[in-house]
Amino acid sequence: MTTNFIKELRWRGMLHDTMPGIEEYLMEQMRSAYVGFDPTADSLHIGNLVPIMLLAHYQRAGHKPFALVGGATGMIGDPSGKSAERNLLDEKTLRHNQEAIKSQLSRFLDFESDTPNAAVLVNNYDWMKDFSFLEFIRDVGKHITVNYMMAKDSVKNRISSESSEGMSFTEFTYQLVQGYDFLHLYRAHDCTLQMGGSDQWGNITTGTELIRRIVGGKGYALTCPLITKSDGSKFGKSEGGNVWLDAKRTSPYKFYQYWLNTSDEDAEKYIKIFTFLSEEEIKTLVESHKEAPHQRILQKKLADEVTVVVHSQADLDNAIKASAILFGKSTSEDLKNLDEATFLDVFDGVPQAEITKDKIANGIDMISALAEHTGFLKSNGEARRALKENSISVNKEKVTDNYSISENDLINGMFILLQRGKRNYFVIRVV
Repeated sequence: MTTNFIKELRWRGMLHDTMPGIEEYLMEQMRSAYVGFDPTADSLHIGNLVPIMLLAHYQRAGHKPFALVGGATGMIGDPSGKSAERNLLDEKTLRHNQEAIKSQLSRFLDFESDTPNAAVLVNNYDWMKDFSFLEFIRDVGKHITVNYMMAKDSVKNRISSESSEGMSFTEFTYQLVQGYDFLHLYRAHDCTLQMGGSDQWGNITTGTELIRRIVGGKGYALTCPLITKSDGSKFGKSEGGNVWLDAKRTSPYKFYQYWLNTSDEDAEKYIKIFTFLSEEEIKTLVESHKEAPHQRILQKKLADEVTVVVHSQADLDNAIKASAILFGKSTSEDLKNLDEATFLDVFDGVPQAEITKDKIANGIDMISALAEHTGFLKSNGEARRALKENSISVNKEKVTDNYSISENDLINGMFILLQRGKRNYFVIRVV
């Protein structure tokens, strides 16, 4: 039993281009579709979340999703919107990256069930590696003219760009290799639909053209919009670069913060695209948010939902606790429960000073700790005044001038957090 996949994408704002007749075609019975993913890293990033969500909604609508890892195409490099070729990868690296990507996709797709629409992971390297160049130009290349290939925007833009040094033959053939993927999956798995970002329309339609010309079949194309931010900056990037799905590359805390810090306009758009909440649930959230925008209801719900799916409920709980350390009420115990990576993320950019372990072992009085040893406060006199005003905390607990910092104050055996007032932090790193 299938539900209306196109209708679902339409209200979520996830539909850009489709071929005519696709809605009726998908309503007739279960169909197979695929999306390609670049395996040049062992993690996907949030820029990949839109095509991932396409496949997830597709499976939820009763259809069969194929996730294609582009082992062969990843060795070439897609010219769409890019100005330089990629590095080639060896097979061992590709296989490692493939397994890591499958693990991340399995948070969204069901690969394990015995239902007819269980998800399948394929790698185009498996069918391209034994394909000789002569076979490829004979069996595939002769069916597509150079005129047809030159007319594609991804090719035209690259060749006509003043900043570009042109385009290698390797990259020029990319659309043929991707087109052949579609033909192969059409033959081997009755896969009749390819989906991707709007910049992929040219490559996808090359595949539908190969299917038509070589086997006389009918393939369909569907693209989603490329996601942008309301301020014009690139979606999926932070100050540190890509926002990755792998917790080792982007911690769950930083991942959570990325979504929490979206603008009202973006949050209203993103909650439709990046969550599985229903249309009614989202309408209710939008109305509540507009009544009290300062509460950031949309941003909190968006951050909660995406963090749980990509990471886990436990990771979300920890991210919320970590956020409260900076922005809300928290205790010394909350602080000591932070792992080292999260502690460093939370206090990223906070001034630091190093003190040796032997000094801590003997104990350091608060005035020396605030001034002489760290430079957190400018002088002993300023330190005394701050302590008299009861504005100094060690690890979130108020202290007086007779307090002494010792090994008992260490967080993860190496950090001590000093604080003056609500927002003025300083980290002592014990080495």
